[in-house]
Amino acid sequence: MNLEDRPMQRIVDIAERIFVVLLAIPFVIAFAKVLPTHPNSILVCISELLGVILIVIRRSAPLRIGSVAVLAAFLGTALPLLVRPGGVQLVPTLVSSVLMFSGLALSIASKLYLNRSFGLIAANRGVKTRGPYRFVRHPMYLGYIINQLGFLLSSFTLVTLVIYLVAWTIQVVRVREEESVLRADPNYRDFSARVPTRLIPGLF
Repeated sequence: MNLEDRPMQRIVDIAERIFVVLLAIPFVIAFAKVLPTHPNSILVCISELLGVILIVIRRSAPLRIGSVAVLAAFLGTALPLLVRPGGVQLVPTLVSSVLMFSGLALSIASKLYLNRSFGLIAANRGVKTRGPYRFVRHPMYLGYIINQLGFLLSSFTLVTLVIYLVAWTIQVVRVREEESVLRADPNYRDFSARVPTRLIPGLF
């Protein structure tokens, strides 16, 4: 689909904002019920909901409206909002809390540097090179993975495991889709040369 299709751009832009808000409502309700007994669940709530807030207030930009880009963007955001608290605690609370807090801190720092440039679907809303972006080209997604891993280890179920495995795979697809857009910008090509790691140091 042509990037210059402005009516479709507008429809998708509005749809993704409504989409994440509707998904966030049952997510918040489910986690609010367990916060008194599982206070560290607030860490995964903050991580996921901050993304929702930034999507709602973000500035518009030309989107990569292709089937893969749109599907990856929506699924990558939707799937983590489908997890629910409960399950088996596999590691001490301290371990899971450290993972969740570390991932949350990294994703928040990344989002603060993005500010209103944050969005679901691949688009060039400005090349960010400061803060955590000096070390990883997509630190926000890395923060999500670390945070979600901590939650998985604290509330393990097969359903949550499958959701996160699929979500993490989709994050790799999102990275590829975003970079296919950003590499058209010479500033991003220079940035990529300085920061070789896209998502996970030593792996990808």
